Amino acid sequence: MYRVLLVDDDPHILSANEAFLKKRGYQVLLAQNGAEALAISSSAALDAIVLDLDMPDMSGLDVCRRLRETSSVPILFLSAYAATDDRIRGLIAGGDDYLGKPYSLVELELRLRLRIQQRHPVEDNEVLRFGELEIDTGLREIRYQGTAAAFTALEFDLLTFLARNPGQVFSYEQLYDGVWKSSLNKGLHNIQVCMARARQKLDLLCPGKHYIETVRGKGYRFRNF
Repeated sequence: MYRVLLVDDDPHILSANEAFLKKRGYQVLLAQNGAEALAISSSAALDAIVLDLDMPDMSGLDVCRRLRETSSVPILFLSAYAATDDRIRGLIAGGDDYLGKPYSLVELELRLRLRIQQRHPVEDNEVLRFGELEIDTGLREIRYQGTAAAFTALEFDLLTFLARNPGQVFSYEQLYDGVWKSSLNKGLHNIQVCMARARQKLDLLCPGKHYIETVRGKGYRFRNF
């Protein structure tokens, strides 16, 4: 299930987009202004953001620039202006796609899915196995003794990154660079929180096993039992 944040100051647009995407199996979060969008994105692992370009308190361009300081999550701009200059401004600010209003909800979902899958290629069908633990990169699923647990996109990516390099110690900075493909900057606390959640879920899934080990003063490594 992909988790998408919808950001728009028009509640009718938010409601219509939310209803359509939920029917397609998406988990949807909502924000009606830039400040709400930044707050949610700092605490929730997102697969994509649909961002209105024209909002009263903080423009979509400003929100996008702020997000790009700490995140590489795909951003799709929505705007009533479809001029080439507006599209270029959105892309320069760090956006990945641009859709002019009015638009087809089917096209919106298609563009979202394509951007998410470009970030997490579906052709990567590797299954990492560590005893009874399986990390399925194709299904994006973590299983232990056949039972799967729910991990957010970022939690899954963090655990997979460590599992692909068993025994190697990684700092928060290295994890951030390796998973989000950008400099750490202001995102240290967010990735600390995400790592703590991911470890807790993995420990609950695998009783008595502690696959993620803290190396004091250095970082984390994946233990291959």
